[in-house]
Amino acid sequence: MRLAYRTAGIFLLTLPPAVRAQNDPPKFEVATIKPAATDARGMFVQFFPGGRLNMINMTLKGMIGYAWDLQLFQISGGPAWLDSSHYDVTAKPAGSPKQGEIPAMVQTLLAERFQLVVHHGTQELPIYALVLAKTNGKFGPGLTESKAGSCTPFDISKPSPRTEPGAARPHFCGNSGVTPRGLTAVGIPIAKLAPMLQMVLGRTVVDKTGLIGNFDIKMEWTPDDTQAMQYPSDAPKPAPADNTGPSIFSAIQEQLGLKLESQKGPVDVLFVDRAEKPSEN
Repeated sequence: MRLAYRTAGIFLLTLPPAVRAQNDPPKFEVATIKPAATDARGMFVQFFPGGRLNMINMTLKGMIGYAWDLQLFQISGGPAWLDSSHYDVTAKPAGSPKQGEIPAMVQTLLAERFQLVVHHGTQELPIYALVLAKTNGKFGPGLTESKAGSCTPFDISKPSPRTEPGAARPHFCGNSGVTPRGLTAVGIPIAKLAPMLQMVLGRTVVDKTGLIGNFDIKMEWTPDDTQAMQYPSDAPKPAPADNTGPSIFSAIQEQLGLKLESQKGPVDVLFVDRAEKPSEN
């Protein structure tokens, strides 16, 4: 499907208000975009109560990946600066959208401010299938089923609950983090583990475990040069890893009770047909 931005003026001339409201894409009321600081490190997406969104030191390619829920290797084409020019974006909605509505609003923002035009396609590429490692379905120590009440549901429309000094911060359901040498997650379905592994491996991972429900996950491995996800060359490096530790493939099997099988399959690819650098503000 080809996506293209159409100016609001066209809709105002051709559609009555009720139809226009139903067909207009979701959007932010106000958004500012400016080049990121030259010494900025890391790329971040931040949510705030009321739906405000910050994207810090993000490339357009990174913003596309967030907006369409894709890994960078699934984005093809576009100008050379797509993955080299970094921006800070602050966007505020008119109301209080749900967190699940934010990506579509970012798509509209990119179409408006970057003149982004894209289309979807598929390519037959190598993939990994995430499957159970044991026939008895036994999990490893790093994979446990989430119990009711073990994490705090997150509501983007409400401020985070205050914690007393010295008290542990709440574990929000759905929180996750991944680095080149490990990952953690609280109360997520296994289908959400797949894209975390994709970030490290640079290849599509498809959940074929058949597991249902939510899980707490903790896994560590020894990174190597074959991983797609690396620490930036100019970023502070963590303490050297124990080179005797497991590879990510061994860690998945030993610590989670799952494994990755190499296969081939259709991969969703987003092709960038057009993109322009935005003016500031």
